[in-house]
Amino acid sequence: MRNYWSLLPAVLVAVVLILVYAVPTIINPQWTSSITALFRSTPVPADATPEEARRAAGILGPQQLKSRRMLAIAMVIGALILVGFNISFNREAVGCYKAARAFGAIDGPDMKDPCVDMIFGTFLGDGTGSTSEKNPQPVQYYQVVKGNKPKYLKWIQNAPKYDEADLLIATTLSCSGDLRVEQEEDKILAYVDVDTPCPPDSNASVTPIKLKKPLGDRKIVTVGDKPMTEINPDMDSWFTVLGKLATGG
Repeated sequence: MRNYWSLLPAVLVAVVLILVYAVPTIINPQWTSSITALFRSTPVPADATPEEARRAAGILGPQQLKSRRMLAIAMVIGALILVGFNISFNREAVGCYKAARAFGAIDGPDMKDPCVDMIFGTFLGDGTGSTSEKNPQPVQYYQVVKGNKPKYLKWIQNAPKYDEADLLIATTLSCSGDLRVEQEEDKILAYVDVDTPCPPDSNASVTPIKLKKPLGDRKIVTVGDKPMTEINPDMDSWFTVLGKLATGG
């Protein structure tokens, strides 16, 4: 999986350098101006005016104090945005990876950009269609879409809309077009209409299923009426990500 945390050391160095300048400047812009004036190498002309002498000594006027303080505040905001983007990118990537793995995807080349390549909405097929094989293959995992709906759906390709899905059922890309879902009175039956097992793959193709009536106490099963496994993957909250960042977890 592409590791945006690898950028964090560079981000932190940039943030620390910004804060070293910006925090004292916000408190008192004159401090940083006076310090930088100490490193001035050009001598002050003997005939310098009082204003030129003040500038050479780093003495700021009221307008300059205000503008430097505003610039420092803007730099701090920029530093926070920089850290926020890094955390956000990692939160999205890890969330998509967790969802793909929960749906049965294995580690492989697609995990470098999981939100793009490892999990996506089904491009062909919607779970409907006739059955042609005598020995269909089972489907293992499903997710019920209700309440706090999964946030990873916002970031994947061809994501199903929340109002289009009561269930999410995933297969690998090679089998997604053969997924069949039959809604019966006492159960929901899901299977793949092929006669050989779907090969393991490093992606998961998620098919949204709209139920004709509420799920209620109906079981969700696959071939041989074997119960499917309910999963509930989602992205970590911002507070969880910040906690991991602070503790190195």
